[in-house]
Amino acid sequence: MTPKSDLNVRHTSPAFRTFAGERALTALPRELDRTGSSRAVIICIPAVAAHGEAMARVRAVLGERLVGQFDGVEEHSPLPSVEQARDFLAECKADAVIAIGGGSSVVTARAATILLGEGQGIRELCTRREADGRLVSPRLSAPKLPQWVVPSSPTTAYAKAGAAVRDPETGERLALFDPKARAQGVVLDPVVALTAPPRLSWSAALNVLAMAVEGLQSLNSDPLAEASLAHALRTVVTRLPRVAADPSDATARLELMLAAVMSGQGSDHTGGGLAQALAHAIGPRSSAPNGVVEALLLPHALRFNQPVAGHRIAALGEYLGLREASPEAVVAEVERLLATFDVPRRLQDIDVAKEALAEAAVHAMDDWAITAGPRPPEADDVRALLDAAW
Repeated sequence: MTPKSDLNVRHTSPAFRTFAGERALTALPRELDRTGSSRAVIICIPAVAAHGEAMARVRAVLGERLVGQFDGVEEHSPLPSVEQARDFLAECKADAVIAIGGGSSVVTARAATILLGEGQGIRELCTRREADGRLVSPRLSAPKLPQWVVPSSPTTAYAKAGAAVRDPETGERLALFDPKARAQGVVLDPVVALTAPPRLSWSAALNVLAMAVEGLQSLNSDPLAEASLAHALRTVVTRLPRVAADPSDATARLELMLAAVMSGQGSDHTGGGLAQALAHAIGPRSSAPNGVVEALLLPHALRFNQPVAGHRIAALGEYLGLREASPEAVVAEVERLLATFDVPRRLQDIDVAKEALAEAAVHAMDDWAITAGPRPPEADDVRALLDAAW
């Protein structure tokens, strides 16, 4: 008799190199040599560019390989700044990209390389909804410039293959997806890590936490992904208070960045979730960073998912140190943690206008992440959830 098993796992980990510590930056020249790159361009936000010591460390290891620096990155990666970055890469004849900073730098660099490689406008390349209602991402076949990330804050964007660009004219979130645009790796330097204001590291770490919680609700069992997500969750819960108590604790900041790698990679296998999709739609309409919005919406998403994923939610209790393993106890603990982490409770607390909810709900339904949760919502569900969170 042939043995049978209910376990069915397909787990493919894309190549990705992680370097962390005092000498991590010295890996960059070797990494460029490995890909045959000799004309690197830095893409960063103005605030990071203004940090002399941190930027000098990066420039020193790149040496003559550095041929330009684009420091026009803007929050939420608006299309005009992405197009400017694309044009700058072309002008410099870049053959490699170094993204320095947080999520906006990473996403802008990735989106710019996709636009440059494909040579088309974003409307021809982005994910769109077909007539039958399916969300479809076009296959992008052109080669892409190799990229590396030198982060200043923990963001799950490090290892992703997607890049979401905001059209400021329409308010739309235009999503690009291309596995060839994944970064080659991440270089975690303690000096660069300390350039981020404490509140920025705080908000980015909340995204790491929310992505881990949403990934761990997945009904598709993947023990390898779950191990990464669980450790990422435990790390945020223990290290975020350390950074809050001592913003100069470089080790705790680097550990949060490693948690971001784990949460980003783990959620690649389990998919996104409802809170993520809603935060993508609400974030630009608020006064708060995306991680704060996502964390605020997380308890609402947990309650929505509970009818189909109650057992998965209850299992989170082990990673949160709870003795009582029930969905209700987990939601209560998440709410307690968010209060401890000073996360606002209502959308109106972060200046989201009531009249903005209808448009945000429409945009959320076109977000790929909304299809990945254990209980995909209808349009009425999304609007009701946003109303409840307001």
